[in-house]
Amino acid sequence: MIVEDRVRPARELMETLFRRLRKLARATGRPQVAPSDPDALIGQCQALLDERSQSSGVHLAGDILAAYAALEEADKQRFLSALALGFAPDADAIRGAMAAYEADPSPLHMAAISRAAEAPRQEVLRRLNQAPMATGALVNMRADLLRHVKTDPALRVLDQDLAHLLRSWFNRGFLVMRRIDWSSPADLLERIIRYEAVHSIATWDELRARLLPSDRRCYGFFHPALGDEPLIFVEVALCAEVPSSIQSLLAQGREELDPAQAKVAVFYSISNCQAGLAGISFGQFLIKQVVEDLGAEYPGLETYVTLSPIPGFARWLKQAAQQGDQAAQAALDVPPMREWHVHDARRADLMRLGARYLVGERDGEGRLLDPVARFHVGNGARVERLCWMADTSARGMAQSHGLMVNYLYDLKTVESNHNAYARHRVVNAGSAINGLLAPPRKLWRASGTKAMAG
Repeated sequence: MIVEDRVRPARELMETLFRRLRKLARATGRPQVAPSDPDALIGQCQALLDERSQSSGVHLAGDILAAYAALEEADKQRFLSALALGFAPDADAIRGAMAAYEADPSPLHMAAISRAAEAPRQEVLRRLNQAPMATGALVNMRADLLRHVKTDPALRVLDQDLAHLLRSWFNRGFLVMRRIDWSSPADLLERIIRYEAVHSIATWDELRARLLPSDRRCYGFFHPALGDEPLIFVEVALCAEVPSSIQSLLAQGREELDPAQAKVAVFYSISNCQAGLAGISFGQFLIKQVVEDLGAEYPGLETYVTLSPIPGFARWLKQAAQQGDQAAQAALDVPPMREWHVHDARRADLMRLGARYLVGERDGEGRLLDPVARFHVGNGARVERLCWMADTSARGMAQSHGLMVNYLYDLKTVESNHNAYARHRVVNAGSAINGLLAPPRKLWRASGTKAMAG
């Protein structure tokens, strides 16, 4: 297995350094910090900005983060609001820098505008990140921030600043891809069970069935500052052909396939693990790295495809019916859901509506409605095929009436597919999807044969 061999020495050095820092922090850590007044914490943030001693700044940053973590939820919101509003850019300084640039439009004066426009709260966040284990604490802080920004729009500026810094701290160059298998540490395996967001894992036996067989793989991205805390992981099945249901992939007692005989790699579950990193994309990098490594290990693999949920379909269908869409009303005028699979006429209706939802229905900005479709099509995937009764679990029936979809990426066209959607909101759909659309839609098409999924 080839997993970033050329960067392994540097990676191991970074991981060792962070482990030692965490161990030192635990060994010499300060006493437990009691909950503080949010206003007092804001005063400490100003002191952190004014502090000139790096050693004292590190200790103060740790105190602030520990005290913040101990706050009640309402006090956390007060602190975040005060941080957003109290450490804003100086408007007079910005106007002065702009006036200087108008008088002399030099690169130095342009740089002065940039410095004046940067909010001091960004420097507060950077200095907070000096403390041992601070990066994880700031990720958790952003998770708090995302919960409160829904009711407090003033927090958006702070979210933009923190997201900007997290994108730098979690860029691809710092991420380490690791295979997760049955021999991985028990605490990591527990996290996989807890974070699995697509097809829940109820028991250790179910987890073993996904990790132990030779035709199953799991890979995750990790950051040295977070140790064994995964950022995202993907579960992969090596198959002889493209599957049409999750039941067949996860069936107990299924026959194990010799990976050397596999023709298809199926990405059947992708789970983001850190709520505080929402909006910071890792999935496309992870999938593409896995494709490269699997292709190097098993040259016989020809097709890389997903078996993906359609989480927004049932909700959209119900709304369309309520708004008078006759096709949606007809599809919903059926016996109970458990009986749909025996009604061929209704099957055809639902498949046509599923295709319409996936590639035809858009939001006000022309983006695909379904979040999973946006992810895969945005990465350059082709919407290949709808699968009938592919997920008959209670969740699958509730969110998509059992439908799932295969997204397929063509190695020769992934970039052109991505550009067509990013620039023009045009979707590349396979013939099976186009055949379900009535009247037939003219969709952008790309040539190519060998495929890669995302």
